[in-house]
Amino acid sequence: MSKNLYMKKIGEKAKLASLNLSNLNVNKRNSVLKQFSQYLKANEKSILSANKKDIANAKFKKIKDSMIDRLKLNSKKISQIRNSIEKIAKFKDPVGKTLSSWKRPNGLIIKRMSIPIGVIGIIYESRPNVTSDVSALCFKSGNAVILRGGSEAFHSNKILSKIFKRALKKKKCDENCVQFVEHRGRNHVDYLLSSMKNHVDLIIPRGGKSLVKKVLKKSVVSIIGHYEGLCHVFVDREADLNMAVEVVKNSKMRNVSICGATETLLIDKKCLKTHCKPILDQLSKLGCKIIGDETIKKFISGKMKIATKKDWETEYLSPTISVKSVNGVVEAIDHINRYGSSHTDSIVTKNKKTAKKFLSNINSSIAIHNASTQFADGGEFGFGAEVGISTNKLHPRGPIGLDQLTTYKYILEGKGQIRK
Repeated sequence: MSKNLYMKKIGEKAKLASLNLSNLNVNKRNSVLKQFSQYLKANEKSILSANKKDIANAKFKKIKDSMIDRLKLNSKKISQIRNSIEKIAKFKDPVGKTLSSWKRPNGLIIKRMSIPIGVIGIIYESRPNVTSDVSALCFKSGNAVILRGGSEAFHSNKILSKIFKRALKKKKCDENCVQFVEHRGRNHVDYLLSSMKNHVDLIIPRGGKSLVKKVLKKSVVSIIGHYEGLCHVFVDREADLNMAVEVVKNSKMRNVSICGATETLLIDKKCLKTHCKPILDQLSKLGCKIIGDETIKKFISGKMKIATKKDWETEYLSPTISVKSVNGVVEAIDHINRYGSSHTDSIVTKNKKTAKKFLSNINSSIAIHNASTQFADGGEFGFGAEVGISTNKLHPRGPIGLDQLTTYKYILEGKGQIRK
């Protein structure tokens, strides 16, 4: 079967499934999610066996350790996936909510109601848990989903999507609510992006810069997502030292390979003597490479690479951080707005006025005061899971959870009114 015909059939099935899904009540949708969770537990050995194939292939191809880390599954991660799905099942139905309503002078009642988007295409890399999370989120929010995972996680993604289909079949629902593109060729992605506007309502890319760049360039379908996670922490002159050390340490080193990991640290020149060395010493102890400006070099014992413009623009996704000294909050804001990616940025300070200035003026989808940038996660927001993070200016923005996977329609209720 040609790629065109294969993808067109997937699109047609997804469109029909989305219509069938719109008639499923929330109890039925929740029962499918609970069944999916049970099947994940029952099929753990098969899932881990499939994942081992992906790990072996990744090592053979000499894929970076950070990517392999994202790829790995174990009993703990499967348990976390199941917990996430069960949380999603417990959330209120995001569909059919009255978002607002008002009565016009002529007696017409106007309501804005939440509805599913329709068919969502997800193109993603490495992490197999994305298959489970996005399938659950899309299904709960009434959307059919077409999954196109990276070739490095092919076997893991395939078995997880099949298990979801089994849950759908068990509960007598349309199995095409969740479809996985089982061809690894890039031509299938190209066709999905360029030729399926009549079947797909939204594309969400989740992966590295090259993937997102390709999707942005080729897609004729609407897109939400983020280009990269170039996140910052600014340590203000009035920052509590212990808090600053812990926030920076966690923001960078808790997990260096996620999009919410801090890549650049900005330190107010007024607190360099008290704050710089303790913070950098802690990062160094954890194995983090420091790249800083000439002023920062004075606080480093040993050799240090001097930062260039390229470093301020780099998402390392590794134990490396760029460090810059700045003249207060205004310069910190200017630097973030110039070099950041509108993802997540944090300020550490005891001064509420300074914090407010920072939070109001940085062009970020997530702005944080006195906490780690690694809270940029749908699970941490109480969403159960996320499809990704959006840095779009238009809806949605930030973590994409259940409510963000809906759109709305206006419903007008009248009593025979006609327009004069």
